[in-house]
Amino acid sequence: MIQLAKEELAENQEAGKQIGKNLRQLRTSKGISIEALAKQIGVSKLTLLKIEQGEGNPTLSVIWKIANGLHIPITALLSFEADVAIARANKAMKLSSSDDEFIAEPLFRSQGLMECYRGYLRPQCRYESEAHRLGVVETVTVMAGQLTIEVEGESHHLSTYDSIRFKGDRPHAYINPGKETAVLHFLISYSLL
Repeated sequence: MIQLAKEELAENQEAGKQIGKNLRQLRTSKGISIEALAKQIGVSKLTLLKIEQGEGNPTLSVIWKIANGLHIPITALLSFEADVAIARANKAMKLSSSDDEFIAEPLFRSQGLMECYRGYLRPQCRYESEAHRLGVVETVTVMAGQLTIEVEGESHHLSTYDSIRFKGDRPHAYINPGKETAVLHFLISYSLL
């Protein structure tokens, strides 16, 4: 049990270093200073510096802000590309909300136009997502449990194997009204704007 915790910690540290390396490369290739990016996305310069140095463990919200500010998919920060890729259960990088009630595991991306995630939302919890960049479309399938998704104040209830597609460039929230963790698959599509 302790060994597993050490392995997970080492994997998270490696992931943090990779995110930092990719962030620095992407930011500088776009000619954006760390100060300008911090101001643009509403994240402190110190937080961005720690992330770039591989010392930070950014929350899902911060990762989304960075990706939206740089106009890139989240997976561009994570850099995992291969001709054949397998996403094993419980082996993927975990991005969590600040309260750990929502966890997203990035699985795959395709030519920067699409990303695939596995998500977990604890029972009786709500995760508020900021609007993503213009043109983003989300498709969510409930693999276990139940889910209510609010998009611009309108609620949509989903049961196991139900799917929904909506414009992710609007404020939206995920609510688990059930007594078991909701397991979700997300497909995030980016337009060519």
